Amino acid sequence: MAPSAPPIDIGIPEAQRHEIAAGLGQVLADSTVLYAKTHGFHWNVTGPMFNTLHLMFMGQYTELWTALDAIAERIRALGLPAPYGGATYGRLSSIAEAEGVPAALAMVKELVEGHEAVARTIRGVFRIADAAGDQPTADLLTQRLQIHEKTAWMLRSLLEG
Repeated sequence: MAPSAPPIDIGIPEAQRHEIAAGLGQVLADSTVLYAKTHGFHWNVTGPMFNTLHLMFMGQYTELWTALDAIAERIRALGLPAPYGGATYGRLSSIAEAEGVPAALAMVKELVEGHEAVARTIRGVFRIADAAGDQPTADLLTQRLQIHEKTAWMLRSLLEG
């Protein structure tokens, strides 16, 4: 029989680790739904801005794909299982899936809203991580927040004027 793992003692009480992991699960769900939406829009965008949006969406979904692993691995480092699966993400995410195939600028608007939604989710989890003195999670969330706010700004710029 394999020896059991020692209890986790990283300086964050178990209850706070659970609360942080639950919040990170929401960030993971939001990020996964946004990833899928961005990738779908990449495949289906049409119109005069096709090339610009097709390439922009590819850069965005590639960045999101990489982020999913970092978020899930932080949950695991806190000693909890990372949520997975479409039904679970649907329940945890604050972002609705796309309905049909919107027009190009409607896609851009949905992605702005999605990035802003992830930013709001992150801000809520950041407060929990900060209160627990969980610097690694706070650092991850700060990095993610910068990316989502910048991406929302860049997408929003396409809708101005």
